[in-house]
Amino acid sequence: MTRSEDPGRWPRARELLEKGRGLVSLLAREPPIAPTPYDVVHRANRVRLLRYRLPGGVERRRGAPLVMVPSLINRYYILDLMPGRSLVEYLVGQGFDVYMIDWGRPGPEDRYTSFDEYLAGLLDRAVRCAARLAGSPRASLLGYCMGGTFTAIYAALRPERVQALCALAAPIDFSQAGLLGLWSAARYLDADRLVDSLGNIPWPLLQATFHMLVPTLTAQKLLFLYDKLGDADFADNFLSLESWGNDNVSFPGECFRRYIKDLYQENLLCQGGLYVAGERIELSRVRCPVVNVVALGDHIVPEACATPLTTLAGTSDKALWRRPGGHIGAIVSRSASRELWPALAAWLGERS
Repeated sequence: MTRSEDPGRWPRARELLEKGRGLVSLLAREPPIAPTPYDVVHRANRVRLLRYRLPGGVERRRGAPLVMVPSLINRYYILDLMPGRSLVEYLVGQGFDVYMIDWGRPGPEDRYTSFDEYLAGLLDRAVRCAARLAGSPRASLLGYCMGGTFTAIYAALRPERVQALCALAAPIDFSQAGLLGLWSAARYLDADRLVDSLGNIPWPLLQATFHMLVPTLTAQKLLFLYDKLGDADFADNFLSLESWGNDNVSFPGECFRRYIKDLYQENLLCQGGLYVAGERIELSRVRCPVVNVVALGDHIVPEACATPLTTLAGTSDKALWRRPGGHIGAIVSRSASRELWPALAAWLGERS
């Protein structure tokens, strides 16, 4: 046997060849995102309200519907990522009447859509539509990230319309917002000049900001992917998350102006000085049951930024759940599907 015929002669080269084949195969895969079927039951400009269909044999629960509210600058399907990694799929399978707000992709004319219009207009109409279709006087709300901030504000603005509130990794105390809070400070960020110059805040600028929070994260993910090539389940999950993470949305200008100035720079939500549609927002007006889910490894919404909702909410029926993991993993990981999702279903089932 010659050197070139010796199968053990170049183990590293053989490993690299197999990894290369695995990478080519991975890039050819179509990520299975947003698998749960739905009907569009309401539209307002670019905003859609989705109502998910129950699978055959599953009986719809009675009581308040559940309206999911994602971040304004990320696509809604992070909560319906892929089969087996979908909070929507899980809750629909448990019989919940689940709705989702899809904020859509803002165009140039949306630069003038205000913070008040998103909360007292678009969100309010979606909640009322879901409640009407479900035959209920109220709806339960589940807000993720900025969507959690929106739902907390809405529950204080329209407490009579909210049955229960689930906040997932939701920024509340913006004085504890970490690096994002530092970079958004008035001495570093002139929100008025930015909006007046750009209109909508371009998604590449937003994405670059989030990437700078952990500059080595992309390299870490690629190294981890290299080690996991050949694991089809991991590959599907990786591709789905990366597809979502790169499917970004620009921030409507006037809404950005208020969000940065009133929340990040003035912290008015915690101080009771925030006004929406002429009404003062006091979180003590949140009277519905509240569960506040905080991610302990979150570099986007640090624990100290999210935790105060539990203290400030005016209800006596409230809980703080601290979860291991980061901003995404704590909510949609495999461990979340085993532990957090059943707990959320049980909590909602008792209060809806």
